[in-house]
Amino acid sequence: MKKIQMVDLKGQYTQIKKEVNDSIQEVLETTTFVNGPKVHEFQKNLENYLGVKHVIPCANGTDALQIAMMGLGLKPGDEVITADFTFAATVEVIALLNLTPVLVDVNPDDFNIDIEAVKRAITPKTKAIVPVHLFGQCANMDAIMEIAKQNNLFVIEDNAQAIGAKYTNSKGEKHMSGTIGHVASTSFFPSKNLGCYGDGGAIFTNDDDLAHTLRGIVNHGMYKRYHHDVVGVNSRLDSIQAAVLDAKLPHLDTYNNKRKEAAAKYDKAFKDNQHIIIPKRSGDHVFHQYTLKIIDADRDALVQHLNDKGIPCGVYYPIPLHKQKAYMDSRYNEADFKVTNQLVKEVISLPMHTELEDDQIEFITKTVIEFIDN
Repeated sequence: MKKIQMVDLKGQYTQIKKEVNDSIQEVLETTTFVNGPKVHEFQKNLENYLGVKHVIPCANGTDALQIAMMGLGLKPGDEVITADFTFAATVEVIALLNLTPVLVDVNPDDFNIDIEAVKRAITPKTKAIVPVHLFGQCANMDAIMEIAKQNNLFVIEDNAQAIGAKYTNSKGEKHMSGTIGHVASTSFFPSKNLGCYGDGGAIFTNDDDLAHTLRGIVNHGMYKRYHHDVVGVNSRLDSIQAAVLDAKLPHLDTYNNKRKEAAAKYDKAFKDNQHIIIPKRSGDHVFHQYTLKIIDADRDALVQHLNDKGIPCGVYYPIPLHKQKAYMDSRYNEADFKVTNQLVKEVISLPMHTELEDDQIEFITKTVIEFIDN
């Protein structure tokens, strides 16, 4: 059996080595390293894949979130509602822009933002909702968009973990994640379902005017060289990373299907164990993470046991955002975060990537079950 990796980037690269190398070589030979043809080619290909009018590439996923908020014209003091159970980047950019983060609880089964908690959190100062499509599946976008419509709010989808997932709305229509709200952001960090070989990100929108604003913001506020029309930042996807992404994009659906197949094998092994709760599918799930809940057993001891057996795993996330020193706020009431406070004690994510082999999955699942049942 091969050594088990949490994410096997080398194994994935080996399968598409020629395509990636040829794409990078094209950039090297043209020496167009910033905003070159490869960036624009990838942009157009991703627009076609997503069925969205505008993709604005940028330097990383955190920048993408920040630039999206800048483009919407949010002002200091405006309140932005988002989930307590997620990576800090989501709340970080809200604070960086001197907006007011409003953290709310999540669902106990799919870990996505709790719709009723969102409704309770709305005040006259609320200007936006940031649903995070956590671990690979979409939040309840029908409900979120309805709340936004009723309260005249923006919706910014954090799609860093769910690119390629399909959301089926109440009318039975399918939309790609990140194309439903007013604007969306994603990350191309190497471990993502569509990852580059460094940092990278992008913003999506169907709004022509917003797209124009965003394109200026990512490039120092310039539409014409040395003419700074809006306050901007320096956040551009470099051409080599675009070349990698453009080579990998045609494989994204295959990668996501392989993740689903691996998840189904995990499910089969764990489904009858009373101490293990397998991931719920609220819809299409592309499994950026395969995350279990461990019930009435020692999750932390399981982490140590797996590490001792050479099996990597992760706890995403060990500390709620409302308890992080940077984001503590006297307004928060612990009773409003019952689910998140419980999840941080229970969740564990197992290896999940496109190169997982059956003998590895068998070893992982047996090792987990043997520990849980002893």
